[in-house]
Amino acid sequence: QVQLVESGGGLVQAGGSLRLSCAASGRTFSSYAMGWFRQAPGKEREFVATISRSGSNRYYAASVKGRFTISRDNAKNTVYLQMNSLKPEDTAVYYCAADLIRSAQAMGIKNSDINYWGKGTLVTVSL
Repeated sequence: QVQLVESGGGLVQAGGSLRLSCAASGRTFSSYAMGWFRQAPGKEREFVATISRSGSNRYYAASVKGRFTISRDNAKNTVYLQMNSLKPEDTAVYYCAADLIRSAQAMGIKNSDINYWGKGTLVTVSL
């Protein structure tokens, strides 16, 4: 089992940047595909980005591709989301997720089956 704790959210102006971090407990972090998802007020949770166990494969939602970068440090049990050129429509609670079984690509297709979730961190982008 793994526990996930997100940090790094906050208020930023449009065009600005933030870096989210997700610290995972346990000694088998590299066994998990990892990802970031978000949920805006009144909307369903949606895929943002996922990364494979080794970090060699990354997948992005079309809405963030070219602006966001997902990365991981298996030695530090941490996954990151660098968010640049932020827009008001990026405002949401961002959740870290981990999956022991499925691939990073599969996580992005159907997130309802993901094993583990963090509690989320709020990102607010103002005009």
